[in-house]
Amino acid sequence: MRYRCSLLLLLLSLCSFGAQAQVRTRGIDVSKYQGTINWTKVAKDSTIKFVYIKATEGTSIQDPYYRTNLKGARKAGLLVGSYHLYSSKTTAYQQMGNIRKMIKKSEQDLVPVLDIEGHHSGRLYMERVDKLLELMEKEYGVKPIIYTSERLYKTHFATKKYRKYHIFIANYRGYPTTRFTLWQYTERGHCSGISGYVDFNRLHRNHSLSDIKMPKPKPKPKPAEAAAPADSTTK
Repeated sequence: MRYRCSLLLLLLSLCSFGAQAQVRTRGIDVSKYQGTINWTKVAKDSTIKFVYIKATEGTSIQDPYYRTNLKGARKAGLLVGSYHLYSSKTTAYQQMGNIRKMIKKSEQDLVPVLDIEGHHSGRLYMERVDKLLELMEKEYGVKPIIYTSERLYKTHFATKKYRKYHIFIANYRGYPTTRFTLWQYTERGHCSGISGYVDFNRLHRNHSLSDIKMPKPKPKPKPAEAAAPADSTTK
């Protein structure tokens, strides 16, 4: 009996460890719909390591809580990234102008995200998407992460052309059937410090936070030291 109890306790410990490992690195994404957030309380959840914050949408929409959320989350010790909600109604250049005003490279811990929602469907205008991805990469020095649904991924992004992009998949019904780096697995999560629902995200088991962190800026080369003047004194 003692042996059986010990074995049972070991199995329970292993199961508990496995469950903890599964949720060891989670993140959330927020916008104005979460209202005022107590980031100190959010950060007390040791499984939550990062947050993506809505910054912009289309040509002129800017999330009114963006700056407050950005500062609050970073102060609480969370890694922070920003996302732009794509619009099929305006050009890539117009949208990039809006992004540039809000999303400052120096304030980003994580690679920016281009959010492409399912309602775009057949009128996604891939040339515009490609141009915006290009402009964002030029601005931030890294390929942006593409957030989308599995349906849109299979229709538009499941080609060799996008293999170098990290994919952020939204699927609330089960484990994604497409490749992904980030998985938004629920839109009805609960978190201390946030009233109402919040989206929860987790990394693929083959990826880590380092894969979505902004690259460290290269150190500027030191100016060459001027040659010392020749000693003109006579000996």
